[in-house]
Amino acid sequence: MAAAAGSELPPSIEELPPLAALLQPLPTAGSAPAGASCPSVRPGGGVVVLSSDSEDEAEDGNEWTEEPNLLVLLGLEEFLSMVHSYKQAARGCAEQKETLQSFVARVMEKMPGKILALTVVEVEKYFRCLRAQSKKRLQQTTVNRSQGEDGGDQRKKQVNHPGLEITRLDVEDALVDLQLCTRVQVTFFESWEELGEFAAMFTKAVAEAPFKREQQNTGFSFYLENKWCRGVKVDHSGKGLLEVWKRQIQQFNRVSGEMAEAVVSAYPSPQLLVQAYSKCSSEQERENMLADIPVRRGTGVTATYRRVGPDLSRRIYLQMTSLDPDLYLDVTG
Repeated sequence: MAAAAGSELPPSIEELPPLAALLQPLPTAGSAPAGASCPSVRPGGGVVVLSSDSEDEAEDGNEWTEEPNLLVLLGLEEFLSMVHSYKQAARGCAEQKETLQSFVARVMEKMPGKILALTVVEVEKYFRCLRAQSKKRLQQTTVNRSQGEDGGDQRKKQVNHPGLEITRLDVEDALVDLQLCTRVQVTFFESWEELGEFAAMFTKAVAEAPFKREQQNTGFSFYLENKWCRGVKVDHSGKGLLEVWKRQIQQFNRVSGEMAEAVVSAYPSPQLLVQAYSKCSSEQERENMLADIPVRRGTGVTATYRRVGPDLSRRIYLQMTSLDPDLYLDVTG
């Protein structure tokens, strides 16, 4: 077991490494070095500060808006040392060393107001290593006893192991204490590749957060002065009819504003849509006519695309062409 973590953050917060450097795969990543049975441990941990640019500032690329989310990477040796320190403190050990809780407290002291996400790589590999070593020692003990070796000497050889090993229960106890006291959770990853995928998703979520907050900042849907409830004003020239058509589409269940916008962009009026239906050669073709219309969500580099889909395409078709006033459109909904 490694010694407890030192009094300074590894590496110091003042010298933060770039995300690409932390996630760069090493030749030994994911495998144990030659002659060793335990997972290789990268020395030190990392503190990655993720930030996202606002929509207006992304055009010039010179200014950035820092988000409150922190992705904190702890080295395996550091993490196990902190768990061991918590275990010793729970037993009443007088020597105070770095624990997960004290580590989080120091990070928050240096970066107040941040939201931490702790990550550790290859913890499960460590537990597999312990099981393999325990099995090997048990087999060796059986062989030694069968050969008549002195049991007292064997016990002396084994006494150094149990106190240094960190069990799964020790880790769970430390994590529960951390979550109850700081509300910070730890995510484990089998490999550095999994960590890289998580970092990519984490970065995307942070980048999309301002856009999603802006989308949600629309007031109460039942408030009479809300834009949706006020209705649409249509003048004599026909201005406003497109918005009326869009809101008609949005009245279907499970239809977002982006989906309705995609449909009315392809067919700007109900008449054009009905004319397109009349040109189809089969019922199935008419039902699926809108299915492949692309729907854009978000803006800029975080934009994603999906399709309208066959379900909404069928419901719109039935609504526009059916003569049955009692037809239930959400048969499969």
